[in-house]
Amino acid sequence: MPALSFDVYDADNHLYEPAEAFLRHLPKAYQREFYFAEVRGRTKLVINGQLSEYIPNPTFEVVAAPGVHEKWYRSENSEGLTMRDLSGTPIKPPMGWRTGEGRLESMDQQGLHAALVFPTLASAVEARFETKPDVIAALFRSFNTWLGEEWGFAREQRLFAVPMVSLADLDEAIDQLEIALKAGARCVAIRPGPVPGPTGGRSPGFKDFDPFWARCAEAKIFVCLHSSDSGYDQIYRWWTGGSRTEYLPFQRDAFSVMLDPLARPITDALSALICHGALDRFPDLRFICVENNSEWVGPLLERFDRVYGQMPKNFIRHPRETFVSQVFVAPAYEDDMDVLASHIPANRILFGSDYPHPEGLEEPLGYLQEFDNFSEHDVRRIFSENLKGLLEGQRD
Repeated sequence: MPALSFDVYDADNHLYEPAEAFLRHLPKAYQREFYFAEVRGRTKLVINGQLSEYIPNPTFEVVAAPGVHEKWYRSENSEGLTMRDLSGTPIKPPMGWRTGEGRLESMDQQGLHAALVFPTLASAVEARFETKPDVIAALFRSFNTWLGEEWGFAREQRLFAVPMVSLADLDEAIDQLEIALKAGARCVAIRPGPVPGPTGGRSPGFKDFDPFWARCAEAKIFVCLHSSDSGYDQIYRWWTGGSRTEYLPFQRDAFSVMLDPLARPITDALSALICHGALDRFPDLRFICVENNSEWVGPLLERFDRVYGQMPKNFIRHPRETFVSQVFVAPAYEDDMDVLASHIPANRILFGSDYPHPEGLEEPLGYLQEFDNFSEHDVRRIFSENLKGLLEGQRD
């Protein structure tokens, strides 16, 4: 590991959940909504009555090694291999990928001082229960309870596990937020997508959700918009005659990649939050965009410029100013960092490794080479001070 003069803060580590993460505290009334079943000798997830292929191995007994998809994401897959081919021989996750104690040991070896830790399987929940907010609430409540017990929300002030919250039931969301805050959580994660409900999706920027945002602002925590299944696979089905029943992140065709399942949801979510006024009403709110890449930032800001020029009275201030003031972005290693820096300042960029997922790099600090054109001061901000400040509740 390179010798650094600062403590590294990673905005995107992951854990691989065991089945009990959702089942240990799940009330019996919901146990037929989310369970594991043996299918031809393999354990599969049954969710909302559907056998899901969203994660091929939902128990994570074996997984792809970190970094094996690098050629794909750098667009250097000259042999035309599938993601399955690139994954190679699966490996058994070590303790550092499945337990909080093991993760701290891994971080010491990798030169990381602190990290946000996100779940993996939890991203499948909300899109598959869009008309059942009570089920979403029960699953997230069960998961968050397990997460606090097994990982802790501020373990040794280094490991910050991220609780999941859905706004589908506002009272439940606020209650879950209060429980997380009491347990020491420094942030929460919501899906970058419309808030689901029996009557259809709603913008998280609507005033209906202001009580939740007000409590986040008051507590000086930040909100994580981590990539998820945001329900945008319906666009694919719209164009292809319904040929796919669910979003399958490891089964790609050229058209599905062109639809950009990362950029579209995060762009729309931030547009909704800003255009519907949530960030203006709560200027102390801070959002971080994690595992959504960053190529969308420039086009989004340019679109804000155009819309503001057309409808300035719809905004309290220029939406570009709101974005730069309240939104942080964690780019992927394959992004053009110089282009990103031309759109937002270094104090709004975060380092997020995605370790130990195959989309990241084999070693988290391999990201440093992507910032060769940045000053030492800016590298310190990106890899340390920005996230450290957010975790300490700083606002600038």
